[in-house]
Amino acid sequence: MKKEVELLAPAGSFEKAKIAFLYGADAVYAGTSSLSLRTRADMQDNDLEDTIKYAHSIGKKVYVTLNIFAWDEKYEEIIEMAKKLETLKPDGIIVADGGVIEVVKKYAPSIPINVSTQANIVSLHDCNFWHKNGGKRMIMARELNKEQLKYIMENKPEDMEIEIFIHGAICFSYSGRCFLSDFLSCRSANLGDCSQSCRWSYNLYAEEANNPGELMPIETNEYGTSIFSSKDLCLIKEIPEIIDMGIDSLKIEGRLKTEYYVASIVNSYRNAIDDYKKDPQNYDYTKYLKEIEKVKTRGLTTFYFNDRNNKDIQEYSGKQYNEKYEFGGKVLEYNKEKSVIEIRNKLKVGDELEILVPYKLEPISFQIERLWNSETDKEIEFISPGVKGQTVKIKLPIKCDKDWIIRRKK
Repeated sequence: MKKEVELLAPAGSFEKAKIAFLYGADAVYAGTSSLSLRTRADMQDNDLEDTIKYAHSIGKKVYVTLNIFAWDEKYEEIIEMAKKLETLKPDGIIVADGGVIEVVKKYAPSIPINVSTQANIVSLHDCNFWHKNGGKRMIMARELNKEQLKYIMENKPEDMEIEIFIHGAICFSYSGRCFLSDFLSCRSANLGDCSQSCRWSYNLYAEEANNPGELMPIETNEYGTSIFSSKDLCLIKEIPEIIDMGIDSLKIEGRLKTEYYVASIVNSYRNAIDDYKKDPQNYDYTKYLKEIEKVKTRGLTTFYFNDRNNKDIQEYSGKQYNEKYEFGGKVLEYNKEKSVIEIRNKLKVGDELEILVPYKLEPISFQIERLWNSETDKEIEFISPGVKGQTVKIKLPIKCDKDWIIRRKK
């Protein structure tokens, strides 16, 4: 029997946490309102409390990020947050800064410490250092390859847990330690306010050898080039190897991504993990990749997991959006004839939609035959998003539960 492995999903809000759990996550990681590396995520302290209570009520886990690199003036706030977390009882606190770890050990002594990927853990020696200093779980740097991970798994202390990223954005810098954003836009990535400068397009020029002072543009396309922008990590093919080496937790990046993204990616990996455990001899990654491809925002890469010399990492075109599918809406209330849907993009009669069914890989496809105004019940031809929470009525082909996600084919 294979070791149980945790599927860990991002929760940028309480609603996203519920979606992640609905579609198969065993745990989520969520930020504090101002002391994590995603301070723009919509997770205020009361939402964090609700997330922890809800997760524990259904047998799931929540890890809280406290992983900024803190200036001295931040420590008063950090101490108060540590005290609060000691009361809220999350399942772990994700920390990168040695000073913050000391605060957590003192003011939240009952909460396990997960050492953040921001600490750039790349060796067994590094793991052992943090373990001796209070760390229970090591969140490994993305730059490790599988042979290095296997060595660590075979030689680590038995009570040390290992977590790795399996999907999501890769930072242009070393596991996220970046100063580019602060330099260009005065928004510090290491304090949780990254402006994603590595995703911007840049104009490059080369000086002509025979004409000093004459600059020739170097362009990927008419918008310039995205020389710093990395592809997204995707280790769906490698799931069997990862599970077999005994990794404790498989982490999906993306606290700022939509509920649609969370549902799609979590559901794909949930099915992949469960299918491999049931029938390891017939694992076929292509069917999970097919679903992942529908929601990808950039090109996909295995980064250094299989090959330290891999050069297929950068997204020079700067492409950011999927051209074939988008977030259609979310089920709020099921009715056999007219279900209430919270819309996220324009919907019209004739559109092809897909219902993402939790724990089922293949979505249910159907076409919109009729639409009704939610308030007047009057039949309409289309509806466009106008205000947050806007709804419409649609006849769904199957019984759906609240919060099921609907995808629209463009």
